[in-house]
Amino acid sequence: MTAIDELKATMVRLRAPDGCPWDQEQTHATLVRCLIDEVSELIDTIDRSDWPHMREELGDVLIQVVFHAQIAAEKGLFTFEDVARDINDKLVRRHPHVFGARRLGTSAEVLVEWEKIKATEKKLGPAPSATAIFKDLPPRLPALMFAEAIWKQIEKKRLPVAGVVDVAQVEALSRQLDEPLLGKLLFELAAAARSRGLDPEGALRLYATRIMANVEKQAGMSPGVG
Repeated sequence: MTAIDELKATMVRLRAPDGCPWDQEQTHATLVRCLIDEVSELIDTIDRSDWPHMREELGDVLIQVVFHAQIAAEKGLFTFEDVARDINDKLVRRHPHVFGARRLGTSAEVLVEWEKIKATEKKLGPAPSATAIFKDLPPRLPALMFAEAIWKQIEKKRLPVAGVVDVAQVEALSRQLDEPLLGKLLFELAAAARSRGLDPEGALRLYATRIMANVEKQAGMSPGVG
């Protein structure tokens, strides 16, 4: 039995009726925060070049994949083998310069070809609306990155935000901010949210999603935007 087979068997045992009560109670939704935490800890080891701990944290991320796959298998949706097969097929498909006859000489050429192939692939998730302004925006980035990405597209596409975003406030803040002050304000907001029992990550994601929806609605009613 391989190490990955042993890991999968351990997860089956943990989820069994006579297994671990905590593991039995988990769902895809309840594991989201765990996944974020584990990926964050892995990133920390990479930033510090801490290779022994990186090995450990990679395992913590891997068990999240195994955990989700086991929950899905119990529901008859898909298995870990399906997940592994899909990603392997995707890697082979997106590297014709390695697994096919075509040859590419630079990373830039590889990225161009990757995007071309990606554009031809059928997505399994919900299809974006043809008129969606933010249709190419990853919807589940960490909240700060999500909000930043939304504003970046608003600026880049010059989307109408009157009545949706207080642009004067944004500009006033941008003139005052530097990195230390930004860190201080964000920390104090997170601390205040904790004191009130609020979830700053969830609050920002929900607000940013509402901004995105309102901008799309407003842009859809504006001639020449889209």
